[in-house]
Amino acid sequence: MGLISLLWGVVALLWMILALIPFLGWGNWFLIPFAAVGAIIAAIGILFTHPSKRGRAWAGLVLNGIVVVVGIFRLGLGGGVI
Repeated sequence: MGLISLLWGVVALLWMILALIPFLGWGNWFLIPFAAVGAIIAAIGILFTHPSKRGRAWAGLVLNGIVVVVGIFRLGLGGGVI
């Protein structure tokens, strides 16, 4: 689960970089739920993984969380459209 959430976070991060381009901010409307699902997968991975092997799941959770926060901030700056 940790590897899946980490890869999910990397894809979300690349998508976020694309959505930062002006006039592509509408992509954040799809990005935020995508990254939220990745964060849920990471949380499940943290719950069901041995404590010594939770590093990837934590990294995926942090990465997806950062993407969600930046996506929400970007939507706020652009008025939800731009």
